[in-house]
Amino acid sequence: MPVPINSAEMSSTDDNQEKWTGRAREVLVNALSLTGTHYQYGGNSPQSGFDCSGFVSYVFKQATSLTLPHSALAISQLGVSVPKSELKPGDLVFFNTLKATFSHVGIYMGNNRFIHSPSNGGGVRVDNMQDSYWIKRFNGAQRIDQLSH
Repeated sequence: MPVPINSAEMSSTDDNQEKWTGRAREVLVNALSLTGTHYQYGGNSPQSGFDCSGFVSYVFKQATSLTLPHSALAISQLGVSVPKSELKPGDLVFFNTLKATFSHVGIYMGNNRFIHSPSNGGGVRVDNMQDSYWIKRFNGAQRIDQLSH
């Protein structure tokens, strides 16, 4: 089930919300602006729709000028591996959704939430990584070096 988000959460600095800073904030604000954009296999723009890696690649290109490959598996080879317990906003999270390792990618937002373009559900949305579906399918996380604080 999608997790509702509001603009107050984006700037919250209480203990429950990790602070979004610098490039990670640019990535997340850009990603959130695309909420609801429809899913399209192979899609890589708001006009055509997005698949998961097309969404992540588009967001990173717009927010940071970094060019990422259009493949969750290829993206998983970039940056530095991060343990789940050390995730920070802007990290990339990977899941096995097609009976293949690293077949789905999203962008971690903090508080166990991530934004992604799932094929099931119609469009870009925020989900909770603690939902049973995602817990069973989590494969790992990567931090893109250029986003490090």
